[in-house]
Amino acid sequence: MSLKATRDAYGEWLVEMGTRNKDIVVVDADLSESTKTVGFSKAFPARFFDVGVAEQNLILISAGLSLGGKRVFASSFAIFETGRGWEQIRNFIAHDRLNVALVASHSGLTSAADGSSHQSLEDIAIMRVLPNMRVVQPCDAEETQNALNAILASEGPYYLRLRREKEPMLNKNYNFRIGKAEVLRDGSDITMVASGTMVSASLQAADQLFAQHISTQVVNVHTIKPIDTDMLIHSASMTGSIVTVEEHNIIGGLGGAVAEVLSEHKPTRMLRIGVQDSYGESSRNINTLYQAYGLTPSQIAEATNTFIKKMKK
Repeated sequence: MSLKATRDAYGEWLVEMGTRNKDIVVVDADLSESTKTVGFSKAFPARFFDVGVAEQNLILISAGLSLGGKRVFASSFAIFETGRGWEQIRNFIAHDRLNVALVASHSGLTSAADGSSHQSLEDIAIMRVLPNMRVVQPCDAEETQNALNAILASEGPYYLRLRREKEPMLNKNYNFRIGKAEVLRDGSDITMVASGTMVSASLQAADQLFAQHISTQVVNVHTIKPIDTDMLIHSASMTGSIVTVEEHNIIGGLGGAVAEVLSEHKPTRMLRIGVQDSYGESSRNINTLYQAYGLTPSQIAEATNTFIKKMKK
């Protein structure tokens, strides 16, 4: 299975689409080597703006460029772009429905060696609460480019959550649509709803559960807002139980979003697997952090199996 980072896919897409669309501009906050906007900066220097370590300026300059008719892609680390720039995102980008895609890298635990100060485990929550903001988290590099194509073809603000590490390419062929979840594996005993890098981990967990005679449906929710309500209701009706898996605090993230839908439309027993209301830690190896937070495939499978056994009591 080939590996590729979602941020690398973003950088490649910018250069390709920058050639086709002269209205695309990129704004970065002194992290272009890491966010992978550096390729665009070299190919189209007149359309690249580095504002330095000033995320509030990043957002305001992006707003101005959008009002001038440009298609803006603004990038920094997730923790800085959403945290430091939140007020400006709220009052300008989201409020005025501007054509700005906030493309954040190093989300979740993937700034492993930099520790909790650089690990964004709250960004989905604070972005999806904003009116008009769409929140998208692709599961791999291919889906990243599909998501970017969909964003460019539509209007209004987006938050696109990318990651640092190289991840498995799932080699899917389907029609990517904003707001429409995708069933990657059929199953009848339980539904596993995942997003981002946890989609691959959930598919591996489903393989382990299959060996234990547990049939697991795996659903890729790449669009956390607007979330696919119909798909969630259908899956809950079919299997009767839901497990959510995310590299984010379970409060306000994917698990919270799914619980909101089901509590109103189809009350269902749920298990939320993710970061349990805590900060991150420092580690040279991202897999060490996944182990620490119960996010490895074997841990996901074990937690799901335990959940199923509790329901049967």
